[in-house]
Amino acid sequence: MDCWGKWKFIIVMLVINLALAIVNILLKKTLDGGLGGLIIVTYRQSISAVFLTPIAFFLERKSRTELTSRILCHLFISALIGITFTHYLFLLGLQYTSATYSCAFINMVPVNTFLLALPFGLEKVNIKNKGIGIAKVLGALICIGGAVSLILYKGMPLTNQHSESTLQMQNHANTMALSSAKKNDRWAVGSVFLASGCLLWSSWFLIQAKIGQSYPFQYSSTAILSFFGAIQSAILCFITQRHIVMSMWILKGKLEILSVVYAGVIGSGLCYVGMSWCVKQKGALFTAAFTPATQIFAVMLDFSFLHEQIYLGSVVGSVIVITGMYILLWGKSKDHKEMVIKQTQAADQDQECGPMPQGMPLDVNK
Repeated sequence: MDCWGKWKFIIVMLVINLALAIVNILLKKTLDGGLGGLIIVTYRQSISAVFLTPIAFFLERKSRTELTSRILCHLFISALIGITFTHYLFLLGLQYTSATYSCAFINMVPVNTFLLALPFGLEKVNIKNKGIGIAKVLGALICIGGAVSLILYKGMPLTNQHSESTLQMQNHANTMALSSAKKNDRWAVGSVFLASGCLLWSSWFLIQAKIGQSYPFQYSSTAILSFFGAIQSAILCFITQRHIVMSMWILKGKLEILSVVYAGVIGSGLCYVGMSWCVKQKGALFTAAFTPATQIFAVMLDFSFLHEQIYLGSVVGSVIVITGMYILLWGKSKDHKEMVIKQTQAADQDQECGPMPQGMPLDVNK
């Protein structure tokens, strides 16, 4: 039991990131098939809301407190930032790049979370403590440098371009429309979308940490988030699309149906529940720190099933970002240990002093 209590959060976050990597692979295939990004988000969130509502009703009906207008407002903003806009920008970036490359940008999420937490006092940098303070600042700067290199440097392909699988991929690409081929080559534009989406994703962790304090019911809050996200995505789709045709909303083939259902039930349903639980138990930065695992899983799946090219710029940028991130997390862990030691010492001093015993005789000479 002690071993499970120590490792359960790590295991849960690794499983979540594996599931999210599979979501990215399936959605990449679906986007290449022509299904619109906002349509995917709308279906995904609708399925998640339908899936989680009965679970939330039965599991949390006795403990759930009353929903106030303030909590609903926070959930609406959380859905707008962490679901609607984040998924829309991420899918645009995924459409212009590849699953592996898009996951490289997710490595920036822990650093973005740390930088955004500083103005709100949720994280602190103690410059007086040179080792820890410099580690945090240096780690953040290295991560930013890695993200810039991802945007500006694509590099040479590292995989064998003349392999049979790659030739099959090239033959398939030749049958696609010219506009789609051009979009896939516009890595710089896709990078801007991905960077913006990751910044919003980082903001979601902080908002969710605030919601978890006032409404600590993961299934109910995630179901409401999904409901708001589905409505917002549908409205955004009608705003951005000039000509809405009903045939656009029809899922064609088993792959599109499987991708949307899996993304809804697992990606937006159970994964969000698990992340909300980890944010509540271990904090926003701990939960965000596991996002690089998504890229590791995505690289294996992307190369194995989609036969995507792996470029030197993606590898170099990812290594820089991950290095900076773990320097930052090292400083964070040392800072946390020092804080625990100080709290323990303060508690020991209070215990040694102790309260004045009751019934102590008064000084009669006064």
